[in-house]
Amino acid sequence: MDRGAAEAAEILEAGVTAQPRTRNASLIEPGTDVIDLIETRLESARDSIAASLGLPLGDREGVGFIRYPPGGFYKPHRDRGEDPQWPAAARRAAAVVIFLNSSREASRAAGEFDGGILRLLEPPAETLIPRAGRLVAFPADVLHEVTDVRGGTRDTIVDWFYFRR
Repeated sequence: MDRGAAEAAEILEAGVTAQPRTRNASLIEPGTDVIDLIETRLESARDSIAASLGLPLGDREGVGFIRYPPGGFYKPHRDRGEDPQWPAAARRAAAVVIFLNSSREASRAAGEFDGGILRLLEPPAETLIPRAGRLVAFPADVLHEVTDVRGGTRDTIVDWFYFRR
């Protein structure tokens, strides 16, 4: 993550744009070797994710590497949406988050940041504390947020499985 090029992470809201009041994060572009490795590993988890969510999963959108700096956040949102500038967003069935580092809440003093909690806001509501290596998958239409990151940097990998056609 430290060697990749960074740009403002965008959101789907009246087009695909950066909205710093809604999301404070960067999209990191690592080398293709890292992307290929993660793509292969995530593909190998497909059947487990489909079974866990009870969803027939089709193609994936492709991995994204997201860095939340100190003060980073993502206000409540859904990953599935309708927008003519990004028609594939309407096909999102499942969201996947892989935590690359741990919150201090998960690892006591060994964590790398405070906050940055992933909260699923719809029943059954769930609070997911980042722990390095943990993969979380949930339906893409579930309202969720990332709370403010304090005292460090939160790194994640995200992807979306589309509905099977």
